[in-house]
Amino acid sequence: LLLVVTGAVLVVAIGWAVGTFVPVDTVAATSPQVAGRVQPRLIDLVAALATGVVGAFALVRSDVSDTLPGVAIAISLVPPLAVVGLTLEGGAGDESAGALLLFLTNVGAILLSGLVVLTIYRVSTARSVRARRRLDHRAATAVVVVAVLALALPLSATSQRVAADSLRDAEVTDVATTWAEARGWELVGVENTPDGVEVRAAGPLPVPDPGTLRTALDRDGLADLDVRLELVPVERTDLPGR
Repeated sequence: LLLVVTGAVLVVAIGWAVGTFVPVDTVAATSPQVAGRVQPRLIDLVAALATGVVGAFALVRSDVSDTLPGVAIAISLVPPLAVVGLTLEGGAGDESAGALLLFLTNVGAILLSGLVVLTIYRVSTARSVRARRRLDHRAATAVVVVAVLALALPLSATSQRVAADSLRDAEVTDVATTWAEARGWELVGVENTPDGVEVRAAGPLPVPDPGTLRTALDRDGLADLDVRLELVPVERTDLPGR
């Protein structure tokens, strides 16, 4: 535990220190690598379980490369901790908490799947184990299982929220696309924001009435959704050559 905690703190500190040298804050809005690690979902738990199986399998089989456990650590443990440090330096506390949740999820899943693999290979019974150590092993296993189940709750909530946001974005995109095309404009993008959804469109003058989009959204059952509309006029001029 001391080794894991010390290593984790060092990685976070290094991430924070590196962030101080970057002119732009390294947060989800500016880095897709960060964005992919601040909203852990249940699929991340499944991936971490698979990583733990591979790492434990390499430990118990002499014909498998010993570098696999190191690769598992490099893939699943170091990146989220680095994101914790970077986002802390960038002032994004919520994103730091999400990355830390991903790290804890990966640790718990790797331990759990590792315990399963080692049990299948009967590692604990390969040599005589005193009764006290056997009791400690059972207690440790129970702690790992409870921890993984507890971590699965916020992961489930995030998964449901992400799925709901995706469905909502798809509905807004359909409505906004129809609205823009009917006025000779083009939908540029739909993006989630802390206050709702931001819709961007571009097209020729005159600028269409924003209220008509609100009406279209209300008619499609999105009356409770706050939307910010950004309209970018585009002026096209032909410049024929000689």
